[in-house]
Amino acid sequence: MTHDRRNAPLSPATRLAQALHHVEERTGAVTPAIQPSSTYARGADYAPRQPYIYRRDGNETTELAEAVINDIEGAASTLLFASGMSAANAVLEALPMGAHVVAPGVMYHGVLHQLRKHHATGRLQVDFHPVGDLDAMRAAMRPGQTALVWVETPSNPDWTVTDIAAAARVAHDAGAKLVTDCTGTPPPGCRALDHGADISFHSATKYLGGHSDVTAGSLAVREMGGMWDEITSIRTLHGTVLHSFDAWLLIRGMRTLMLRVERQTASALAIAKHFEGHPLLQSVLYPGLPAHPGHDIARRQTGGIFGGMLSIITKGGEQTAIDTARHCRLFYPATSLGGVESLIEHRKTVSGPGFDVHPNLLRLSIGIEDAADLIEDLEQALDRAAS
Repeated sequence: MTHDRRNAPLSPATRLAQALHHVEERTGAVTPAIQPSSTYARGADYAPRQPYIYRRDGNETTELAEAVINDIEGAASTLLFASGMSAANAVLEALPMGAHVVAPGVMYHGVLHQLRKHHATGRLQVDFHPVGDLDAMRAAMRPGQTALVWVETPSNPDWTVTDIAAAARVAHDAGAKLVTDCTGTPPPGCRALDHGADISFHSATKYLGGHSDVTAGSLAVREMGGMWDEITSIRTLHGTVLHSFDAWLLIRGMRTLMLRVERQTASALAIAKHFEGHPLLQSVLYPGLPAHPGHDIARRQTGGIFGGMLSIITKGGEQTAIDTARHCRLFYPATSLGGVESLIEHRKTVSGPGFDVHPNLLRLSIGIEDAADLIEDLEQALDRAAS
């Protein structure tokens, strides 16, 4: 029996692969052009020809990249920034002086550093809670006073999973907005806005770009107005809009997003299963493993697209973990994640003092190489470090 799909919606994979079926009107080009202009001439009536006046407001290339993310996020509006940190800082700056924020004590160290800094200076009041602990999150709330709840799921670098829908209920019951960082499990695998988040944040440098050649940050909102207008104004005044060439690179990367993440997820799961219970490891941290405490929530939130991030905790001392990273031949000893190449990082060295991370934890970003080759590389590195 054949199925009539003439009226069926296109899948996210199709929309991504075609960059929303982009066609350049003048030439018919299927690859978008790069519009580099910093300023725009008005028409004969002195009115703007398009909604662009100056580069800080955006342009055609950046707008197309935003439209692609907006589509796969299911958002009302999306803004792209020059980096993930500039996007995160725009959210924090949009809060009024002294606003109360609730956030996990384990998260991306850049945002955690900013929250601690704002708390120390009195710019914000911040209460931290154990990551993924909804009871502790609820206890930290100040109904009518808490302005923002920040959730990172899975959390970096231990990959604890937070139930977004439950966190949204906690935030909204207190009158706060929920911002989620799901950089480790990008849309359309995890669409945080569908689970109740108000703003979805991504370091687009990572999986969305996917080739370690662009830095970008994305904010997608469920409902426009209010705080979103302030964030938009901050991006314009700070001049942190994503530049044209970077937007073009991001569009190019997103067209293969589904293929890359599916491959990275499959390889990460194979690597996690291989090393689970390994005699030279204390533990393997990956939400795709059925034994992971957040596995069921992660499966529900991502549809089984768990992403390519996992961590291993070695036996022995901290130097053993560092030596394992040093002895890898295929894994690059580098910071970042989500690219086509596999990376390994001793997280404590990179995060520095003051961040709660196990001294033997190695963070792995799995690329698109052959999983068997990556397994063999880790095996030989672990053996050399232990000997």
